[in-house]
Amino acid sequence: MDPAAGEQVTVGQVSHHSIELIWTREHGTNWTDPPENWTCFTLEQKNDRKHTYKEIHKGYNTRFTVENLEPKTTYTFRLKVTWPSGQQRYYPSVTASTEKEPLNGRNLHNAVLKCDELELCRVLQSIKVMVDVPDKLDFTPLMVAAMKGFTRGVQLLMHHGADVNKKNSSGKDSLMLACFHGHLDVVKFLHSCGASWSSQDRSGCCALHWAAAGGHLPLLQYLIQDGCEVDVRDGASWTPLMIVSVITGDTAAASLLITAGADVNVQDRNGKTPLMVAVLNNYEHLVKILLENGADPNIQNQAGVSAVQMARAFERKNIISLLVDEK
Repeated sequence: MDPAAGEQVTVGQVSHHSIELIWTREHGTNWTDPPENWTCFTLEQKNDRKHTYKEIHKGYNTRFTVENLEPKTTYTFRLKVTWPSGQQRYYPSVTASTEKEPLNGRNLHNAVLKCDELELCRVLQSIKVMVDVPDKLDFTPLMVAAMKGFTRGVQLLMHHGADVNKKNSSGKDSLMLACFHGHLDVVKFLHSCGASWSSQDRSGCCALHWAAAGGHLPLLQYLIQDGCEVDVRDGASWTPLMIVSVITGDTAAASLLITAGADVNVQDRNGKTPLMVAVLNNYEHLVKILLENGADPNIQNQAGVSAVQMARAFERKNIISLLVDEK
């Protein structure tokens, strides 16, 4: 009998990234024999562009799963059998295709990043992807939609069960992110869905801190009018006005906060005031606004240093004149 008689390769389980191949022989290997008497199988994969084959597996088993394949792609394989006698023969080649890649979190995030409402609906309606699946930076799709101002996307994600209070590794929720990026419509919608103004991230900052950091005046005004505490403190005892003095020096944002009742002489846990920080950052126009609204240049921090002394130490000449005139 021809030793190759009855031999064939069949396709087993197939996924979007793998193909299982199974082969049989009329006379199997007797595993009690020494290895030199075992039949060896070599599986080869065809390179369609070069019309050549390369070896991808060699052994004595009668099945092998080819991994790391592309989805929706056709592949051709052939198997070479080598008997203990040294005789070799190829099985007839077999062709198989991988399946379409199932929907996953990447599809959901891509739809949000592209602000693609139709694709977002398709992925969400498949009910195959967790709506709060995080990306590599630990942002959920709702967080990303909030940052981008993708209002319709935010609404769709909430409709499909997104957690409005979910936080990332730094403790920020979707509302804080929308506040920082200045998306008023998104902020209003998230708040109507239960997002809290008082929720804090890991540094103690809340929505008003992040709105102040972003410097978006309509958003700041909305939060203040809706009842946000204007002198709310973070973990370092920084108020939103202090955040403005630290990050942006935005006089319009500072004026809005001051008009709403922000304390211009508030001190953080180290005794710094908004005026001291504005001096250190050389925000001359902000220094002027603070002074015009009652900031005291003679208050000292815990080290016993005042805003005037800081200005002199850093040679802020224009600011020194403002402080001295005020004094």
